[in-house]
Amino acid sequence: MERRSVLKSLGGLMLLPAINLGFTADKEKPVLRFAHITDVHLKNDLGAPTKFAKCLHHIQEQSPKVDFLLNGGDVVFDMNKEKLSDIDSQWKLQHNIMKNECSLPVHYALGNHDIWWNEDSKGDVFYGKKYALNQLELSKPYYSFTKNGWKFIVLDSTHLDIDNTWYIGKLGEAQFAWLEQELKSTNPKTPVLVMTHIPILTALLMIEDNIVNKWTMLGGDMHTDTAKIINLFYKHPNVKLALSGHLHMRDKVVYNNVTYLCNGAVSGAWWNGNRRETAPGYGLIDLYADGSFEERYVNY
Repeated sequence: MERRSVLKSLGGLMLLPAINLGFTADKEKPVLRFAHITDVHLKNDLGAPTKFAKCLHHIQEQSPKVDFLLNGGDVVFDMNKEKLSDIDSQWKLQHNIMKNECSLPVHYALGNHDIWWNEDSKGDVFYGKKYALNQLELSKPYYSFTKNGWKFIVLDSTHLDIDNTWYIGKLGEAQFAWLEQELKSTNPKTPVLVMTHIPILTALLMIEDNIVNKWTMLGGDMHTDTAKIINLFYKHPNVKLALSGHLHMRDKVVYNNVTYLCNGAVSGAWWNGNRRETAPGYGLIDLYADGSFEERYVNY
């Protein structure tokens, strides 16, 4: 009331001393900036090596600078039912490009195309996820780490279906129990970011025209244990952001104060332009100490 009286008495004169209203002139600086790349599908064809290098350069030219990369899976074009020589070639290309074109640290998730699924190769020592884990120097397909006050949880979302066919989106009992314990043991004041390959929650499965009074949602396109994971996140309000890829399209769903962000694809429509209305690109994300974040999708 007193401040209002002073303003009224001064009329239009701008001679008031500075009054601290609890706001700062500039927004607090982010504690981390990273790029989320996903669905690169790298192989020596379709101009993919040159385009991927261009994407990496674009990321490293950002200002302020990017601290690290999160790679959401489908690192190579395809390991499913391919010859071992073709798989070796794709991974050799991946290693060469990352060595020569990227100076940033990278944390990887496995995608469905990074797994050697071939019914005739089940006896091979590298069958399944073993080969890709070795290439990425990962001891397990799911893990966590912390940076600058944020916890990052990388999950393995691609598994055999209940009839042992390939593949379905889920965590499985052992991984879910691990995630449950991981969140329980995390300080509730520590903001948490989760990354999967397959989306935990997305609206993209409903963009097909509905001509039969129902939408068909496949278990390989979105997690089949969505409700279970969402309920777990609800018990831990410090879970702020869940990143994914897989669908090569961009969308954002906010539910129970968790943002579920599907960040398109570096390869777009498998190195052939846009996937529907989503151009080839990557996510650029700034994280703040208070658990907030800013994000945008960048067409490189």
